[in-house]
Amino acid sequence: MKKKIAPVLFLFLAGALHAQGINPDIKVYFSPHGGCTEAVVRAVKGAQKQILVEAYSFTSEPIALALIDAEKHGVDVEVILDKSQEQARGSEADLISESGIPTFIDSAYRIAHDKVMVIDGTKVITGSFNFTRSAEDFNAENMLIISNDSPLADQYMASWKQHLAQSHPFHPGKSHHKNGSHSRYYGPLVEPMG
Repeated sequence: MKKKIAPVLFLFLAGALHAQGINPDIKVYFSPHGGCTEAVVRAVKGAQKQILVEAYSFTSEPIALALIDAEKHGVDVEVILDKSQEQARGSEADLISESGIPTFIDSAYRIAHDKVMVIDGTKVITGSFNFTRSAEDFNAENMLIISNDSPLADQYMASWKQHLAQSHPFHPGKSHHKNGSHSRYYGPLVEPMG
């Protein structure tokens, strides 16, 4: 039953958009080992102007490095992360923030569980796929990349801006990056009890 839901949802979404005169290009990816990370990196490398990111968990070095490279090539990159990324082991928050990418923490919710990228105002990446190695190699995840759909991208951008309005700047040095040279935080992962 589960396997039929994704194709039905895909057909419904494609049909609804086509009825509105919109002909997006929709690509579907699954993990583990379904090429999700590679597809995200490819989309990021193709960005021309802007990449807006919302991520619950962000430990994927290939995606972080692609975002940093995009920023170096003049693409406006901004990232909103869940509060867990402030002290998460392996988080790429320090790396992207210290590279000059504006990085924010959305702590208005129990968890900020979004996994979204909006690229150049016309492309949306979304699904259950976290931007992590575990999501690529070990978890059952799904991801859509919907291109050539400005109205959909506008809705995601409006949501992104609402999350930004309630977020605070990330302060480098708190996360436990797997490469210790990127982190200036050497304290415990959790506060001691008592």
